[in-house]
Amino acid sequence: MTCDGCAKDVSGALYKLDGITKVEANHKDQLVRIEGTGAAVSILETYHQRKEERDQVPDHEKSREVRGLARMVEVSKTVTLVDLTLRGVAPGTYRATIREYGDLKDGASSTGPVWKGDLTAPSPELKGAVRGELGTVEIGPDGRGSIFLDRPFQVWEVIGHAFAVSAQAETTTTGGGGGGAQGLQNDENTVVGVIARSAGMWDNDKTVCSCTGKTLWEERKDEVKKGMI
Repeated sequence: MTCDGCAKDVSGALYKLDGITKVEANHKDQLVRIEGTGAAVSILETYHQRKEERDQVPDHEKSREVRGLARMVEVSKTVTLVDLTLRGVAPGTYRATIREYGDLKDGASSTGPVWKGDLTAPSPELKGAVRGELGTVEIGPDGRGSIFLDRPFQVWEVIGHAFAVSAQAETTTTGGGGGGAQGLQNDENTVVGVIARSAGMWDNDKTVCSCTGKTLWEERKDEVKKGMI
């Protein structure tokens, strides 16, 4: 933002989103404060995924494009909020899960069963529960859907684990002992990534990338061309 006009344009675009109740845009401080009840990712979508930028992504890199965003905020030692939004997948009911492993070398199929979290469970009653089962999200005809929920784990417990969203019923593998762990198979509508720690609010207040000297918006355009955003 370079002037008050920019700040007004940003505020106007954000007020069009569902659930936004208050926007304060300050071009001098380069800050936008937002209050509301909508999914956090909808704010990013006012800037991201413009059609002309999507057209720049080569076909062979389309499989790497981002099709969802999950944000986790730990509010206590027993409760973490999960804000999940998906886009660009087929309509239907999808299951969101945290997986036992963070191994993506073979895609979703190498992430293992759903994470149980017995080793780090803070209380006896949580041992034996499958804490990695997050819930379901309904994807509409436009290929978009979102959920906001809370689950009994701390963020540090799941960092490095895979986060998967899939419409498939998990298959059961068999081994020498009979029944085996359940797992996902790769398909075009299964979305998977690895959970990583992010900075807290205002903890990463930079506008220029120290690696290249480019602004974050310039860096973003480079990543869009690579199919990474």
